[in-house]
Amino acid sequence: MRSEAAPQPGDLERFVSAGKGRGLRARRRYAVGELLFSCPAYASVLTVSERGSHCDGCFARKEDLSKCGRCKQAFYCNVECQREDWPMHKLECSAMCTFGQSWNPSETVRLTARILAKQKTNPERTQSEKLLAVKEFESHLDKLDNEKRELIQNDIAALHHFYSKHLEYPDNDALVVLFAQVNCNGFTIEDEELSHLGSAIFPDVALMNHSCCPNVIVTYKGTLAEVRAVKEIEPGEEVFTSYIDLLYPTEDRNDRLRDSYFFNCDCRECITKDKDKEKLEIRKLTVPPSAQTVWDMIKYARNVIEEFRRAKHELLEICELSLDKMGALFEDSNVYMLHMMYQAMGVCLYVQDWEGALRYGQKIIRPYSKHYPSYSLNVASMWLKLGRLYMTLENRPAGVKALKRAIAIMEVAHGKDHPYISEIKKELEDH
Repeated sequence: MRSEAAPQPGDLERFVSAGKGRGLRARRRYAVGELLFSCPAYASVLTVSERGSHCDGCFARKEDLSKCGRCKQAFYCNVECQREDWPMHKLECSAMCTFGQSWNPSETVRLTARILAKQKTNPERTQSEKLLAVKEFESHLDKLDNEKRELIQNDIAALHHFYSKHLEYPDNDALVVLFAQVNCNGFTIEDEELSHLGSAIFPDVALMNHSCCPNVIVTYKGTLAEVRAVKEIEPGEEVFTSYIDLLYPTEDRNDRLRDSYFFNCDCRECITKDKDKEKLEIRKLTVPPSAQTVWDMIKYARNVIEEFRRAKHELLEICELSLDKMGALFEDSNVYMLHMMYQAMGVCLYVQDWEGALRYGQKIIRPYSKHYPSYSLNVASMWLKLGRLYMTLENRPAGVKALKRAIAIMEVAHGKDHPYISEIKKELEDH
């Protein structure tokens, strides 16, 4: 397959976006599915749970990876990957040997340690910083409440505790700024089913502002971020991505944006709230519920979602009980119902209840397709999960149909030559 043309310098420009500060603007037209630019990670770290199945250096998913001979906890495709990752891995290698099971810095601490090391060894601007340098990141330090400041101090203490050998630390104030910058500008790298693979810093990608009506999508090829158009973009138009999950209604989205990024969104979707009615659909009852009854159920739904995040046992029972309660008022297409169904599906997958997972997935996919934007990774991921479940349960026709729907979205979002798409097509051939 012929590779897509590389983006040309000057096709995009940094500019001052009214009311938003820095932003990214197109200087030519982009078609749906076209690659605007790619950005290698300035620093990245593979999540601990994926060690052994993905390369610690390039994040490639492979079998028979070779482990580090010293710590025996990092795995690589080959000697080249191991050698290239050594300046970063050496920050952890001896410490993992020393601390053993007690070595447990958070992913944020691990990523920040690598940024400090990179800034020391590569003080010049890198290939990841063509438009925006790491040192220019917003920290929003003046907006941090006491709880967030305390969490940063805990991270700083962990950094000193676990990374004393190979790091030179700036003073505490500078570390507070750096952790605040990482919290606002870090990215989560996910696979084709949106499972967490690790965390990274992509400076040029961080230049893009948020919209709940994004015209681009960010996907990952190992530790390379790729930005593709999901709407036609005209010359002079600002390039917008989404910082958050777009399933939820306007108030929830802006709660999340304020908490994590310290702003309210003023995009068309947030101003008109056009989709909120469908997202918060209630049942057609003999006696219509009062506005207070609906609001009370929304508060209940938000609380149970938070409770579920903290729960460690009896998760499926929590899901089913909450679905029964909310289902008396909310339609299945209501986003709070969908959230709990998705959690229940995840629990079913974890305990290998394939039929149960499929039942929930079948209820989720249609409203997902309605609520999410075109070419949503969340929709592609759900079609992919459904396709693989159908195949596991020997319903090949339904499996083929679902996997092809996932591919149709991913070919736009990821590009037609992405390894994930090749893997899915091979699954179709093998079945």
